[in-house]
Amino acid sequence: MFLGIDIGTSAVKVICTDGTAIFASATAGLTVQSPYPGWSEQAPDAWWLATCSALAEIAKTVPLSGVTGIGLSGQMHGAVLLDSARQVLRPAILWNDSRSTEDCTRLQNALPNIGSIAGVLPLPGFTAPKLMWVAREEPEIHARIAHILLPKDYIGLRLHGELATDRSDAAGTLWLDQTAREWSEAVAAASDTDIGWLPRLADGYEVVGQVMASAAAETGLPAGIPIVAGGGDAATGAVSLGATEPGRGFISLGTSGQLFVAGDAYHPNPSKYVHAFAHTVPGRWYQMAAMLNGARPIAWLAGQLEIDAGEVVALAESADASRVPTFLPYLTGERSPHGDPHIRAGFFGLEDSTNRAGLCRAVIEAVAFTFADAVDSFGDTIAGLPHLAAIGGGSKSPFLLQLIANATGQRIGRTVGSDAGPALGAARLAACGLKALSLSDLGQQPDVADWFEPAHNEDLIDRLEGYRALYRALKPLNQQPK
Repeated sequence: MFLGIDIGTSAVKVICTDGTAIFASATAGLTVQSPYPGWSEQAPDAWWLATCSALAEIAKTVPLSGVTGIGLSGQMHGAVLLDSARQVLRPAILWNDSRSTEDCTRLQNALPNIGSIAGVLPLPGFTAPKLMWVAREEPEIHARIAHILLPKDYIGLRLHGELATDRSDAAGTLWLDQTAREWSEAVAAASDTDIGWLPRLADGYEVVGQVMASAAAETGLPAGIPIVAGGGDAATGAVSLGATEPGRGFISLGTSGQLFVAGDAYHPNPSKYVHAFAHTVPGRWYQMAAMLNGARPIAWLAGQLEIDAGEVVALAESADASRVPTFLPYLTGERSPHGDPHIRAGFFGLEDSTNRAGLCRAVIEAVAFTFADAVDSFGDTIAGLPHLAAIGGGSKSPFLLQLIANATGQRIGRTVGSDAGPALGAARLAACGLKALSLSDLGQQPDVADWFEPAHNEDLIDRLEGYRALYRALKPLNQQPK
């Protein structure tokens, strides 16, 4: 049996599988801290405690003594800074943190061709500008840095004691030369980063260590279990769907949202903020639109209304579609396709008659509209895809998936076990690393449980155009952080 451990933003998820069937699954919640506007942080130790909690839950169903390999997945871009004793220096700065906006401008001015090297233009969510901010605002911490890890790799360090990452997660730092698939000395130098701080690189299925005795005592895992490098959550989500082969694509509806298309060559498109990154398997790259506000606005509204996300969807379905306000979902700015860290969320067109159902419908539609913008940003790249698979917690909603199909004009297929996502992909990489699966096996696609065929809806398209016009109108008011 193989474990996949996924370090998400809102929870750690662990699944146990033979590489295909899922025997057990457990999650342990996480919180995000925002001590100042635009900041988003988590304590790395919270990831470790949540991992131990989820493993304890798994052990109630499946004996951990039967585990033969472990794969890691996690939220991308987070900056985990360690000193020479490998102790955490400060809370991790997360993917949706926007404090390093001016550092992005400095980095692009210092290295005008960075979009071609790193696969996307600098934005504050990426790791490299975060290091520039630390150098500028926390020089005493910057002076003590000896190692930098990404979130899943910090859990790897706690499990196996090694400093290692895979190329797909490395791709999201801006420090990776996407063509060479190695660290870029030029980007590191331009971003106040000693290249010696960066971990060794591996492909996602490569074994990078074994469970240490100390980790075994804390987790209940047997010592000596091999652990593979795994991948960033986008790439491991792709592995869970067989999207390691060219011409396969999917949408992911987690806290953030992604539109992902796999390929066998590097094709940067930085002007549209379409990410062109190395995949976690050799000889593969991918293009991805990354939206900071995937299904997160649904959870946000649920919190404000003191209901759960399922009730938000149910209310949205009951709303009068002709009386729905427009909602911009940019709670933490937006990455693809706008590259706009300053824009913020808001409702427009509220009436005296607007009720909870109308607010819910506006938020659900806005999530669909972000994917319509993402599809447009890809141009012809996406035209030949037979369908887009759907994964992530938001994929549980047929109503949302049908809206996405209608807004994008794309056929959507919800796969069997769609909510397993990156954790399943990480476990499959472990199975590959231990020869239970081959690299070609990773391209096997799961069965589709439900299809959502696009239907033309003139009213929905009109609301999409109003949504886009509202962003254009408000953008000039949001050029400077508050």
